[in-house]
Amino acid sequence: MNFSSKLLEDAVSEFAKLPGVGQKTALRLVLHLLGKEQEEVDTFGNTLIKLRRDIRHCSICHNISDLPVCSICSSPRRDKETICVVEDTRDVMAIENTSQFFGVYHVLGGLISPMDGVGPSDLFIDSLVQRVATTPVKEVVMALSATMEGDTTLFYLYKKLKDFQIPVTTIARGIAFGGELEYADEITLGRSIVTRIPYVSSIVKS
Repeated sequence: MNFSSKLLEDAVSEFAKLPGVGQKTALRLVLHLLGKEQEEVDTFGNTLIKLRRDIRHCSICHNISDLPVCSICSSPRRDKETICVVEDTRDVMAIENTSQFFGVYHVLGGLISPMDGVGPSDLFIDSLVQRVATTPVKEVVMALSATMEGDTTLFYLYKKLKDFQIPVTTIARGIAFGGELEYADEITLGRSIVTRIPYVSSIVKS
């Protein structure tokens, strides 16, 4: 793609680094911004800068937050004794959109994937075990994607938690194998949360 401006080329190159954005889409986005008033573009840029500079992660669940403790963990209306374990913030948002889960979360920050060089020590697994060991917990819900990495992580976590004598459940497989939570429709995901089953039962059925 030939550019008449180095500034334009550099901007397109940066936008094209975003997932799912090719050069043509990147060019369209950049030209769209060029057609906006200076104040609008300044607000857009400053919002991204502020996001990257000031964003935090909840000290309890590791979800993205504006404060040291996120709004879910600090809410008196949430059931603090039911912890839903998810891969990342996108899964928290997907489950919250179902309005079917009223506990709290624990964000792992990824899934165990030896092929990608991601091991248990790269995830927030130790802090999950610490939460279960030091706070009243009546159930741990594993809401991980139905992929090989998700199942590997789920099995590892079950081994780490089974000695605590706390029910470990998993969402029902209304989500097809290979499916990721963030792409599941709200009705299917909500039903999977509500009809969760003991993890040991899921092993037997599979």
